[in-house]
Amino acid sequence: MLPGITTSEIYASLYGDAEVAACLDDATQVRAMIRVEAALARAEGAVGVVPDEAAARLAEALDGIGIAPGDLAEGAAQAGVVVPALVAALRRGLPDDLAHWVHWGATSQDIVDTAMVLCLRDAMDAIAARLVRVIDGLQRLSNAQAVQVMAGRTRGQVATPVTFGLKAARWAQPLLGAEAGLDALARALFRIQFGGASGAGTAIAPHGPAVGAAMARELGLHDAPPWHTDRSPYLALAAWAQGVAAGLSKCAGDVILLVRSEIAEVTAGAGGGSSTMPQKANPVGAEAIRALAVLCGQAAQGLAGFAAHAEERDGTAWPLDWVYLPQLVVSLGAALRHAEALVTSLDPRPDRMAATLAAHPGVMAEAASFALARHMPRAEAQARVKAALAGETPMAQAFADIDEDWAAVLDPASVIPACRVEATRVFATRQRWSGSWPR
Repeated sequence: MLPGITTSEIYASLYGDAEVAACLDDATQVRAMIRVEAALARAEGAVGVVPDEAAARLAEALDGIGIAPGDLAEGAAQAGVVVPALVAALRRGLPDDLAHWVHWGATSQDIVDTAMVLCLRDAMDAIAARLVRVIDGLQRLSNAQAVQVMAGRTRGQVATPVTFGLKAARWAQPLLGAEAGLDALARALFRIQFGGASGAGTAIAPHGPAVGAAMARELGLHDAPPWHTDRSPYLALAAWAQGVAAGLSKCAGDVILLVRSEIAEVTAGAGGGSSTMPQKANPVGAEAIRALAVLCGQAAQGLAGFAAHAEERDGTAWPLDWVYLPQLVVSLGAALRHAEALVTSLDPRPDRMAATLAAHPGVMAEAASFALARHMPRAEAQARVKAALAGETPMAQAFADIDEDWAAVLDPASVIPACRVEATRVFATRQRWSGSWPR
């Protein structure tokens, strides 16, 4: 198979993520499917669907079996899914009295979906931990830069002063929401899939729900009705991941603007070189985050676009989960990895920030107009400010006839208290992830 950008030998170190990808590779998924089959045996023994002694022996035997993914390829091509070949391989390695009970009452989608959930849980361990570290880094940056004043920009134009501390807090804001949503995501995503052929559990009725609940306990998952055609668990992950990716992309995009040669108000690590222009230090990490956010968004859209599974089970839409879920979590994991490095390397340049403010006296126009409006109609106040900015007389002198402390009104540092309040509000209700998933 041709490598994609996340697996290419050339580009994987930039756009891939070895730790997260290892949670979803073929060997890991095969091991997870065998683990699910073993959990099924234990559950059916506990409920009484399978003789207890046989179930215990079967589960123990399955725990010790390893199967190479390549050995399942031909069977997967014939069946359109790997489970029939997996079950056949498991049975060949077992005594007849145990082979009889393998996969009892289950369907392929029960095994594949539950195994995928187990793999995603391992991937989410890494992703959630990185998210916490990115937020921690932004909170430290916000606190450290609470009084560093800079130009705020709206729609590409210098607007009013803000602090770099508030800017860092705003970068953290969508990520804080995602962190707060981790437990809800776990309850939506980390759930058992067990319904049998058409989702009614008829092969082992009336014990299907009890077996599913016992499997969930065995695997540390949440019990749930079968979701063969309800892809809400994956859609919940997709929406959450897309939100995180958008937040990271916002931060990275702002950094790309702030490190521009003509702005240069921050530095962000060493940067990447050019093949022909020695003076350049390209913001490679931030650029990668933006690209990875697009990949993550495309995967989320792919999952949503094929979420309407036909009938009781769908062999067309279902395999697309196997395409988009790895892309979703690998691209998000890589974006978070770059974000960790980016946040810790950000360094403001106070001289450049001050120079921008000095070059744009209109940055205090809002403050001046509101000060004047205490003495005259607001429309007249705004007109006077526009006239002053159009002339050559500094605003403090142009408004000398008005009794205000113009040095204080026109001081960009006057925004510090309000910015500090807003930055504090962003982090005040943080729900820090505990580091473990609700069971």
